[in-house]
Amino acid sequence: MSRLKGRALIEHLSRLVEPLLIHEGYELVEVEVVGAGPKTVLRLYIDRAGGVTLDDCASVSQAVDAMLDVEDPFESRYTLEVSSPGLDRPLRKKADFERFRSRRARVKTYAPVEGAEARKVYDGTLEGLEGEAVLVNVDGTVFRVPLDAIAKAHLVWSPKDGASAGELERKRSPSSDRTDQSDPTDRSDRT
Repeated sequence: MSRLKGRALIEHLSRLVEPLLIHEGYELVEVEVVGAGPKTVLRLYIDRAGGVTLDDCASVSQAVDAMLDVEDPFESRYTLEVSSPGLDRPLRKKADFERFRSRRARVKTYAPVEGAEARKVYDGTLEGLEGEAVLVNVDGTVFRVPLDAIAKAHLVWSPKDGASAGELERKRSPSSDRTDQSDPTDRSDRT
């Protein structure tokens, strides 16, 4: 198999990992590949109803690691990290914008959206979808942001969410730091 890179590698890894996670009751939120050669890090962000614990991350890490041993998608060693998405959960899928309706979010576009006061950043409350556009209420004005114009979007914790950031994290997992929730697996046996 020729080695994939960039977006093609991320899509390939998502197709490999997502069915396994769904079978185990998890959602694949995001896949990141950073670094190169033996310093490559594969990060998987997972979620499930009720949140993700450190034990969940360890269990998923073991299952994914076994699968990647067979698939062998990297040319050299890599480190696998599995984590919850944290309070600033990325919004990647169309369904995310509906699911997190009424939550505060930051939506950034590739370029200013026509008719939207030349904005590229929308800090406001998600109001769901209208066709192929995300509705974001910024200080009482609702903006229609086309899905294909969104470069990046994520939730923003707010006191209106009903608990302190610390309380929310304690409910979700034993650790409040995203990196502390990961379960790195050094794949030093890769050549």
